[in-house]
Amino acid sequence: MNDPTGLPTLDPEVDPALASAVLEIESHISDGGWDQPSRLYALVDTAELVRREPALASVMGLDDSSSAGSLTPIEQEQLPPERFESTLASIAWGPEVSGCAAVVERLVLPPTADEAIPDDPARAAAYAAEHPDRQEVRMVVGVTREGSSYCALRLRAHDADHSVVGGTDLVPELIALLGATLEPVDDEPPEGPPDGPAGRSAGPANPVDPVDPADPVDPAEEDQG
Repeated sequence: MNDPTGLPTLDPEVDPALASAVLEIESHISDGGWDQPSRLYALVDTAELVRREPALASVMGLDDSSSAGSLTPIEQEQLPPERFESTLASIAWGPEVSGCAAVVERLVLPPTADEAIPDDPARAAAYAAEHPDRQEVRMVVGVTREGSSYCALRLRAHDADHSVVGGTDLVPELIALLGATLEPVDDEPPEGPPDGPAGRSAGPANPVDPVDPADPVDPAEEDQG
């Protein structure tokens, strides 16, 4: 079901801040068309961002009254496209990140095609690309430290805002991958500037595409430090 704005109507049990952030990302990405690379976002508490980064918040048009109970998406450096999901397994966010979201485009086949999919990854990709019943889908999936999740799916064959499908558990595997990046790590990094997990300063930008104020932390890099 959709409301007059063209966005999915939210279930009362859905985390509204998370759903709003996911739909904001989906709308932003859809403006760029299809065949885009996968993307990763940190989701930060907007009120905390206003407190920590008042200059950036001012540029973004955020203030105390508008920030209550909302999350701001912050785009990260692009991960290797051919290893996007596997690279997620090596990421751990700092405590100032309230959640995260990912955008991926994939080919989806009907269940009847499962048994015919080759075991070899290259042949499987070719099989999917040539299947007459394939569907191209863009998935925007977000999770929070509290365990909430929200997904927004757009089919290329039905590329319209009113056709975006929303739900809490539409992409369970990606939800699990993103949720694992928010789990506490054994060795916490030394406390540093509150700009983000890597202690990098933020630059002026809009709420969806800023300049890396919160890079994800790779546990392997922490051990080397």
